[in-house]
Amino acid sequence: MLITFMRVVLQRVLSASVTVEEQIIAKIGRGLLLFVGIETEDNESDVQWLVKKIINMRIFSDQQQKMNLSVQDIQGEILVVSQFTLHASTKKGNRPSYIKSAKPDISLPLYHHFILEINKNINSEVQNGKFGANMQVELVNDGPVTIIIDSKNKE
Repeated sequence: MLITFMRVVLQRVLSASVTVEEQIIAKIGRGLLLFVGIETEDNESDVQWLVKKIINMRIFSDQQQKMNLSVQDIQGEILVVSQFTLHASTKKGNRPSYIKSAKPDISLPLYHHFILEINKNINSEVQNGKFGANMQVELVNDGPVTIIIDSKNKE
């Protein structure tokens, strides 16, 4: 049986931006850059679990330089970028397969739902890339802190 899951690569950033066709369409300061990959079997319960996990994850430093604060605690910003390549299969050959990635009719509504749910739970408006577009993403990773989260393994 094939196990599928929604996958997020979370990066703690000092700043991040998305450019499409030489125009900056989204930009944040201190906060989280989230690359989101959606598979065919993903649903709204995957979105709910991921949003709760992400907004409460304590990966920002407190006054004692311990990672004890969430993005909400620091009033940080969030930038969400869709990235179907997170579900690349590299098992055979040298050309990745993206067969596990959901088609736009499934992934686009879940991507929008993901953004909406984060917006409901933080103090600043979520910024986002352009779904399906060729994007240039710039970031200053803070730490660096990069965490991979998926909705099925829940590790």
